[in-house]
Amino acid sequence: MSPVSRYTAPAVVLHWLVALLIFVGFPLGVYMVDLPLSPDKLKLYSYHKWIGISVLLLVGIRLAWRLTHTPPPLPAGIAAWQRRASAIVHGLLYVLMVAIPLSGWLMSSAKGFQTVWFGVLPLPDLVDKNRELGELLAGVHKALNFTLLALVVMHVGAALQHHFIERQPFLQRMGLGRKERT
Repeated sequence: MSPVSRYTAPAVVLHWLVALLIFVGFPLGVYMVDLPLSPDKLKLYSYHKWIGISVLLLVGIRLAWRLTHTPPPLPAGIAAWQRRASAIVHGLLYVLMVAIPLSGWLMSSAKGFQTVWFGVLPLPDLVDKNRELGELLAGVHKALNFTLLALVVMHVGAALQHHFIERQPFLQRMGLGRKERT
């Protein structure tokens, strides 16, 4: 059996770190929205913003890494339509991982709530306070997040299908499982 083509260690670390932040930030966002106004709700909003800005920064690093380091090729047995679908889904995931934190930051600015990263670094407001714009951006932020959820389900489902049903080493490519000996 030929050795598995794996992503580089920095690519793997960035992938899983961003995934972890998204898996924490998404349900936190869903949970906190309908809470009554309280100090706890404001604290959760701060945590959610910290996660979002961290995702934005890490995705910037990840994109720089991806542009300068060619990812490993897909296994030879992957159909052409699946290769195209993979490229489209990955492209959309990157777009959303940038657009979602930016839409949240814009929304916070429009609603008049400054984003302060980790409670110590105040970030500039991206737009002036505007209630109508804030509400519009809240809808955009929500729609983008649920689109991301659908794409993540597709991404994970495809990786699991290729790995467990087609017996392709997809999980090892992203650092899970043992390296095969050559």
